[in-house]
Amino acid sequence: MKRMKITVVPFLIIASKYGNAFGFFELRIPIRCHRQALPVLYPTSRAGDLHDESRHSKKSSLMLNMKNSDHSSLSKITRTVSTSSTRTALFSLFMSLAGVILGPFLDAYHSAFGVLEYDKPITSILWGSVDHPALTTTWWVPALFGLAGFLIGWLYILGDVILSSSSPNNPRPSPPQILLGISLFTLQYWLSGAMYHSGVDRVVILNTMSIVAASGFILLDQTFVGFLVSAVTAFGGPMIEVGLLSLSRADLMLESGYQYTDIGETGFFPLWILPVYFLGGPAVGNLARGIWNGLNNVLQENDLAEVTSLPGCKVCNNTRRIPCPNCDGVGTYLAMGGRSALCTSCCKRGYVVCRSCFEFYGEDPYDIEGIRKRMSNMPD
Repeated sequence: MKRMKITVVPFLIIASKYGNAFGFFELRIPIRCHRQALPVLYPTSRAGDLHDESRHSKKSSLMLNMKNSDHSSLSKITRTVSTSSTRTALFSLFMSLAGVILGPFLDAYHSAFGVLEYDKPITSILWGSVDHPALTTTWWVPALFGLAGFLIGWLYILGDVILSSSSPNNPRPSPPQILLGISLFTLQYWLSGAMYHSGVDRVVILNTMSIVAASGFILLDQTFVGFLVSAVTAFGGPMIEVGLLSLSRADLMLESGYQYTDIGETGFFPLWILPVYFLGGPAVGNLARGIWNGLNNVLQENDLAEVTSLPGCKVCNNTRRIPCPNCDGVGTYLAMGGRSALCTSCCKRGYVVCRSCFEFYGEDPYDIEGIRKRMSNMPD
């Protein structure tokens, strides 16, 4: 039991970070102190009341914002999916293909190390050997991993869009960071299989995989969306496996079932499978973000190339900026008392980005980072 406690420590640290940040709960670590020291730490009972009132106010405000943003979230999702059918289709295709191609090879590590066995395996030697083929799978595995890539990818993208107001800077992982995530996920599959094959105790494997998963998340992601999707993956994936294993035991898999050689603590598989699934969140999520951002860049360049031959925006004459309506394009305005004040709406520049151009060029009006970049590139 003491060894099992180590497993939850990394995830408690991550969960406490987001729990405190979003007001869902507060992780408070008890501190041993002398009874007489308590009045010094908490001078009056009012301090505790103020803390409770502040936390209650924070939670109430959060619930109100969540209620008011339901419609906004739905509209963001609809706009993201429907703005560009080409982008939506290509993203779905690429994420599904990534799962179809990469998933079976990751799963093959567990087959090679004897973690699981297929009733009728499909093997391919590739760079392996006859006794140790590089790929061991069955007919439905690629499709299942393809579906996983599709779902995790869209959960990340739509989650980023929904929370874009609270986090203006959309995650933009670099190619090395994306490759690092996939490599670390691959290493975790290999390491878990190697440890199992070497006879390492399942609790030790669980603790090791949990540390690797938590470290990978901190290194690769650290977003609230990533934590939610990874947690859903860590529990949703094994639940799907429970269904598949149950069908296999009932001989309902058309002789293409499978089973774990160690049914572990669950009666289906060992618990160390959960952190392996968890790390799939940031690995696949960063890949999804990279593909999405890449498609955005390519399609925006194509759109700009197409509209160059068309008449420009009639509102700004294709200058992409208009006089600031707050200061009438001056950069300053007369405040109370007749004193001159700098306009904060346009940062005293006298102009702002033309809102009509967003629709004309098919750009995202909620891309705050893109708007700031465009403003900084405009000459005074």
